[in-house]
Amino acid sequence: MPTSAKTVDVLLVEDDPGDVLMTREAFEDNKLRNRLWVVSDGVSALEFLRKEGEHADAPTPDLVLLDLNLPRMDGREVLQALKADANLRSIPVVVLTTSEAEEDVVRSYSLHANAYVTKPVDFDRFIEVVRQIDEFFVEVVRLPGR
Repeated sequence: MPTSAKTVDVLLVEDDPGDVLMTREAFEDNKLRNRLWVVSDGVSALEFLRKEGEHADAPTPDLVLLDLNLPRMDGREVLQALKADANLRSIPVVVLTTSEAEEDVVRSYSLHANAYVTKPVDFDRFIEVVRQIDEFFVEVVRLPGR
């Protein structure tokens, strides 16, 4: 596979510190040179995406990894707001969540998620899933502006 010439900014919207740690480790273990940005709730995610408040200097992410069950504003609301915003809607969003509920899958796609992935509980499998998401969205797919 060709190697991406540009560093890709990935926004992880995740409130579970363990999942944040595993995602960071997946990026480090796989020598992914992408930059991982982390916010822990839905309100902060939209502030990051809109470059508001403390996130005024935030990059526009090339990819968002979004948990559904978040404090202050859940991932479904974030996804709906993001895809309704003409300046943000082209950013690919992968819902990365523990939910296996069919209604969450259907709703996420109806809100225009680009993919829905259930988080594996096994550490090694989690690392592999994050690596595969990165490989697909960074190496295989052509993203806007790249």
